[in-house]
Amino acid sequence: MSTQRGTLAPPAAPPSTPSAPPLPSARGAAVARGIGIGLMNGLWRPRVLGDWRLPAHGPVILAGNHSHNIDGPMLIGTCPRPLHFLVKKEAFVGPLDPFLRAIGQVEVDRSGADRGAITAALGVLERGGVLGIFPEGTRGEGDFAQLRAGLAYFAVRSGAPVVPVAVLGSARRGRLVGGLPPLRARIDVVYGEPFEAGDGSGRRTRTALDDATRRIQAHLTAHLAEARRTTGRA
Repeated sequence: MSTQRGTLAPPAAPPSTPSAPPLPSARGAAVARGIGIGLMNGLWRPRVLGDWRLPAHGPVILAGNHSHNIDGPMLIGTCPRPLHFLVKKEAFVGPLDPFLRAIGQVEVDRSGADRGAITAALGVLERGGVLGIFPEGTRGEGDFAQLRAGLAYFAVRSGAPVVPVAVLGSARRGRLVGGLPPLRARIDVVYGEPFEAGDGSGRRTRTALDDATRRIQAHLTAHLAEARRTTGRA
């Protein structure tokens, strides 16, 4: 009596789940810092004050004013630690796209809540890195008059201290300058004292984030005024 053997089908594969995008490269950010040091010191004369206030270890959010396109590269080249900046997606075009990704910068879509950017930014902080943010969201007067809520969210969610930094001399106050500052011009970069944005409760409600945003704005505005007094910038 013959027995017919059936063929067992392989077990069905479990449904695939999308893998999390890789974190911005820490090594790439270190390379960016080296490039920034060479370029910024070769083209201009940065004067860095108070950089010892930036914690040497652990997660930190560096919050800077923004009045010129060179402010980001200037901070990357003068920050004591490798820096991952939130960069608007419009900058990720052509050859700049792979370059910015390779040097550990974070693409962000400013038109709405960009979950990919949020995950990447929180990942930088969870890894103990430094996240750079222009809380005004775009170039302007550079006076912290209008802040977006993103900085408050990252600070409250991560618990990382915020360090204010003022870049002075990259643009004339009260006016956006399209061209680069004159070669070998002095540009001041002034670091402030780290502070906690949250109230210690860990709450992430809309009210708590609004309160954190006001607290951040008060600290950043006060630091900018002090930086202008210290450097003699009008």
